[in-house]
Amino acid sequence: MMTLNVYPKLDLAIKSSQGMWLETESGQKILDFYSGHGVISIGHSHPVWVARLESQLKHFAYYSNLVPLKEQEELCRALGELSGCPDYNLFFSNSGAEAIENALKTASILNGRRQVVAMRGSFHGRTSLAAQITDASKLCSPINSGLDVMWVPLNNIEAARVAISGQTAAVIIEGIQGVGGIWEGDTAFWQELSSLCQASGALLIADEIQSGMGRSGDFFAFQKHGAKVKPDIICTAKGLGNGFPIAATWIHERYVMPMGSLGSTFGGGPLACRAALAVCEVIAAEKLMTNAAVQGQYLIQGLSEIPGLKNIRGRGLMLAFDIEGNCEALRLKLLHDYGLITGNASTKNTVRLLPPLSVTREDCDYFFVQLKSALKELHIS
Repeated sequence: MMTLNVYPKLDLAIKSSQGMWLETESGQKILDFYSGHGVISIGHSHPVWVARLESQLKHFAYYSNLVPLKEQEELCRALGELSGCPDYNLFFSNSGAEAIENALKTASILNGRRQVVAMRGSFHGRTSLAAQITDASKLCSPINSGLDVMWVPLNNIEAARVAISGQTAAVIIEGIQGVGGIWEGDTAFWQELSSLCQASGALLIADEIQSGMGRSGDFFAFQKHGAKVKPDIICTAKGLGNGFPIAATWIHERYVMPMGSLGSTFGGGPLACRAALAVCEVIAAEKLMTNAAVQGQYLIQGLSEIPGLKNIRGRGLMLAFDIEGNCEALRLKLLHDYGLITGNASTKNTVRLLPPLSVTREDCDYFFVQLKSALKELHIS
């Protein structure tokens, strides 16, 4: 027996990880500038995170949502304080795709509608509804096709005005598009979406699965756009658990869901909640949101001074640049010859950078040196 062959994988056998670094079975040290799709938020195997999990595992590892769990209550308080959004109630699940499914289901239950407005270039997941609102038809099968989706180009206000109507259940937008290549809706667009949703009765869903938990320099990327933007529902996962599976669908407190309408056997288990609580504690104690903003600016400035890089973009530690031609040769060169792991995107010439929020200036300087050497060797300038 073997795992199903559905993932394109790097030729990399990881033995251990600590902080910013991975170590392979052969002893190679690799600086992690991708965080496993943006999952590692506070650094690999952070001692606070490890201690929280070890302590919880020793005395109470699991029970279902049949009983109240104080670990959930404590995590809710921590997230409310850290995010500045205490006026939401949380439904816990295990993955970003689940958070999206629950968000769409919640919107439809609350207003009784079926249509969804989604953005071109979006990625929300590979499960049933999530795949249908992801701008990649190959993710859908005959059994999960047919959802009524209206597509809007990012930052096209006129298209949004045409698409959003009294038939719209939800409008969904990523805080910053990740797989799509690090593109962001501007403030005018976000504020117009918010106004259109309020006027039509549609619910605004902010997908902060990759851009949330401080990665943008704000807790949520949408917070940059001011008080006029207040999503009805927010989705988080990835960096929430720092590698432990946990997701949350944030539903504004003005909404009440019917008893039994959402459910999860494992969602919000004690171990998952303790992992996420440790993430909150470390982000606050180590001022990692500020660090994300500062190091992000440093990276953008440094990248802008390197010949051969184009369209340098992003915010905080959710960044990208383009090169001429396919980026795979560069990414593999960086990995195997220069000890750097980076990400790609749906556009084949795009390199994504998603280092842990704990990245230092010294890490960034090391990254610049290695990147310049790889570019020179590949004659990219």
